[in-house]
Amino acid sequence: MDLEKLICKRTAEMKPSGIRRFFDIANEMEGVVSLGVGEPDFKTPYAIRRAAIDNLQRGNTRYTANSGLIELRKAISDYMRERFSLEYDPSHEIMVTVGGSEGIDLAARAFIEEGDEVLIPEPSYVAYAPIVSLTFGVPVPIPLKEENDFRLTAEELEAAITPKTKMLILPFPNNPTGSVMRREHLEAIAEVLRRHDNIVVVSDEIYAELTYNGRHVSIAELPDMWERTVIIGGFSKAFSMTGWRLGYLCAPPAALAQMLKIHQYALMCSPTTSQWGGVEALRNCVESITAMRDEYNLRRRFVVDEFNRMGLHTFEPEGAFYVFPCIKSTGLTSEEFCEKLLYSKKIAVVPGDAFGESGEGFIRVSYCYSVNHLTAAVNGIASFLDDLKNGRIE
Repeated sequence: MDLEKLICKRTAEMKPSGIRRFFDIANEMEGVVSLGVGEPDFKTPYAIRRAAIDNLQRGNTRYTANSGLIELRKAISDYMRERFSLEYDPSHEIMVTVGGSEGIDLAARAFIEEGDEVLIPEPSYVAYAPIVSLTFGVPVPIPLKEENDFRLTAEELEAAITPKTKMLILPFPNNPTGSVMRREHLEAIAEVLRRHDNIVVVSDEIYAELTYNGRHVSIAELPDMWERTVIIGGFSKAFSMTGWRLGYLCAPPAALAQMLKIHQYALMCSPTTSQWGGVEALRNCVESITAMRDEYNLRRRFVVDEFNRMGLHTFEPEGAFYVFPCIKSTGLTSEEFCEKLLYSKKIAVVPGDAFGESGEGFIRVSYCYSVNHLTAAVNGIASFLDDLKNGRIE
């Protein structure tokens, strides 16, 4: 039997993540300094770890409700109200997921039918387009422009809408650019969407707490937007809980009921121990977010200044923990730049085109590392640029 011939064509044609390719190479090299992983370098706050351990010791290891512990859903409801002025009923409008990524997948599978178009502002998270394709939808990228601070404009959105448009993914704060949509920008987007009754919004707000110039604003806060918006949230970035695989969905009850059915059959429930950690995070550890964000802010200013100083124009991000330097001045493609940097200086960054074609000419650099680590990396990149300029690297 040739098993390969039986694999779904759509799956076989899906490209592997552009991020993983570089890390596979880097993992085989010794002494690599990486600026590539979007994972906080902070430990999960002790109180969260302690709460999880205590629940393990008490034997709280059984399945929870499919939608998650009611204690956690109530905590999420309180959190959304207090932090973002959004009201969600913990019984029918909130569901706990296996990370934010499952939430994206559930929203796609619940809404998208074959041939439906999904608008994806790019550069953005690498999983959006493949998830859409696996549901037999059609990913439609909307290239974001640096001159617009990598924000989605109302004009760009209107131009991309067709009779087949079913969904808009709003990936802000943005990975990889760090761009943020402020209230006035979202109001312009909402005005366009109100003219189209057949478009659901999936607002990926996993980086909501990591904004540096004011409070994060959700499009669901705006008039007539709550009814058409699915919010993706989670604990990985805000509470440094990446390996806990804990996220959540907030949505109108009719939508949540359908996503819950898929979740029931595919995964049953999120890990029980992680859920108890999430309860502790929202009830007693919200202040830890501020401390981590303040440290990220210091690193953000450092790396932006350093890249601009070495001649790689770098947009100043207002959210998440990435910068997106422009490398067009080197004459190299994004992949060429990253490969030459990795092999010559053992420094790993991610090519911008891994996040969509509009990311070509840029690289993504994560600053969720210590200042010492960042300093070593930017010094190496500066040396690399000097070698390029003087012909020491072909």
